[in-house]
Amino acid sequence: MKKNNISYESPVLVGMISLGCPKNLVESETLLAQLAQAGFVVTGDYPQADVLIVNTCGFLRSAQVESAEVIDELAEYKFPRGRCRCLVVMGCWPQIAGKEILGRWKTVDAVVGVNDRGRIGQIIMEKMAGEKKRITLVDSKCLPLAGEGERLRLTPRHWCYLRISEGCSQRCSFCSIPSIRGTYRSKPVSAIVDEAKIMIADGVKEIILIGQETTNYGNDLGEKNGLSKLLARLNKLSGIDWIRLMYTYPANFTDATIRAIADLEHVVKYVDIPLQHINDRILKRMGRRIDRATTEKLLEKLLRQIPDLAIRTTLIVGFPGETDKEFQELFDFVRDFEFDALGAFAYSPEPGTRAAYLSGQVPEQIRLQRLDRLMKLQRRIAYAKARQFIGRKFDVYIEPTPPAKKMLAARGSRQAPQVDPVTLIRRQGLLAKYATPGMKLTVQCTASRGYDLIARLDKPAVAH
Repeated sequence: MKKNNISYESPVLVGMISLGCPKNLVESETLLAQLAQAGFVVTGDYPQADVLIVNTCGFLRSAQVESAEVIDELAEYKFPRGRCRCLVVMGCWPQIAGKEILGRWKTVDAVVGVNDRGRIGQIIMEKMAGEKKRITLVDSKCLPLAGEGERLRLTPRHWCYLRISEGCSQRCSFCSIPSIRGTYRSKPVSAIVDEAKIMIADGVKEIILIGQETTNYGNDLGEKNGLSKLLARLNKLSGIDWIRLMYTYPANFTDATIRAIADLEHVVKYVDIPLQHINDRILKRMGRRIDRATTEKLLEKLLRQIPDLAIRTTLIVGFPGETDKEFQELFDFVRDFEFDALGAFAYSPEPGTRAAYLSGQVPEQIRLQRLDRLMKLQRRIAYAKARQFIGRKFDVYIEPTPPAKKMLAARGSRQAPQVDPVTLIRRQGLLAKYATPGMKLTVQCTASRGYDLIARLDKPAVAH
């Protein structure tokens, strides 16, 4: 077909770059499936794409900067320089800055917020038919979270993210998520189970449950112990091997959830629990609804009731009003507890959040110094923990690894994708069938390399 003096082969080629968190990735996968079903063809060859889409993150200013760089990059492919006739910016950033984005980039044809992505296919068709009007779609209405089983998955075949909720109702003072994605909404259990069955039928062996705060699952539906019941339902599914729980909010962690992690066969003994801080005054300023004593009691209970549990956390340093003494309290807490994995961020004042207007804003240089000091501490802890694994046997799944790499990347149950270290296995001498992504092996750790483990094949493992 011929549109606007450009000849197009049918169907139209669509390229997408997905930025930000796993929740964004699920939305990108869902949109790509919708576009494919509508007759578009997805491509990774951006210069040859007729349509380009950026799914942005707007949670932090640094994420907005990254999104801007990608928009700049893709704008170079717009007609008349390139082939692209429709550039769409979607996701969290348009939800809070749609008009600004449209004003900053004259090459952008449409900005679409988190609640309107289902209309992107129609927007593309109108643009390809010659529509000149530039579009802003940013609906603030909180929509129910429907099933997301139909996806063009961007993760390896053997694992996937499964989103169980949307939005957040905690209203932490530093966080813009409620203003972007609205209040907390749980996805119905039936939709989650159906989605999991589709993923398993597609070859998934590990399902990673995500949401802004997964431990709150079901509370908005009046369901007591909703998360533990959901875990029990998923644990019964035929063909699943690992179920991993991410983004657990500490104040909502119930005894029933702890028992589910401890007792259910396929729920891996791994908890991602963002604590953000440990000092009582800072936690109160953050609006976290938990104090140090309760936090320590929860951590002690987790370790006592779930043998060999791996705990990952996330922390913020340099929060408004944080004194040297309060940072030292956080530093000492990390030193004494020895988390298996830890991510930390220097506080970033985000417009529209309560924390951005609090007194006692810590200078950026001090924030960065504190971050550097904390992460150097965690590096020593993580290196020591890696060395403790030497001699241990455990199961891993092989991850996609570039052919030129001498070491294959793999992950054990204590290693979440994209955020944690990996297990490295020497490719030389390993049969090709064992080097296939998604292959499950039992390995023995022989050494460590920084954060990563080095292992050798012990025997093939049997996946469920």
